[in-house]
Amino acid sequence: MATAKLGTLLIRTLAKPISNQIKVQAKQHETFRSFCVNLAQRMYRAEVKLRTGLLGEPAKHIRPLSETKAIENGANALAEGFLFSVAAALIIAETWRSSRSQTKRRDAVDDQLDDIKERLGLMEERVKEIAVSLEGLASRNDELTRILERIVEVGMKGGWVEVKDVHCGK
Repeated sequence: MATAKLGTLLIRTLAKPISNQIKVQAKQHETFRSFCVNLAQRMYRAEVKLRTGLLGEPAKHIRPLSETKAIENGANALAEGFLFSVAAALIIAETWRSSRSQTKRRDAVDDQLDDIKERLGLMEERVKEIAVSLEGLASRNDELTRILERIVEVGMKGGWVEVKDVHCGK
């Protein structure tokens, strides 16, 4: 997680000089400069129309920006757009990474719960087996008790055992 945060910081740090380079390149390359001028003029017209529409003023003729101002505004818009895109991409990547991490954690918990359920099922089966075994032992004990009582009864009638030995436990 710390490496992801360091990577994010590194990318943000590298994005700033790239943004500044966009501004420099807008002044040096003709095609890029015309793109920046067109972008700045459209943004300026949209801003003026929005402002006059909100204030309720009638739309007048909108004077275009000077070329220097338009290049500067267009380059700033592109540079800021680049920085925003980098920041948005980093946020989306961090959200995805966090979501993936939570999914892995949830899957691990689900696996552990499945394992516990399986072990619980095995234990329930074993408890049932032990209960059946205990029932068998209890019925065998009852049977042996009846046999012993029958032997004692027969022995008492035949004179093998004295009555006080059997009932008193002596």
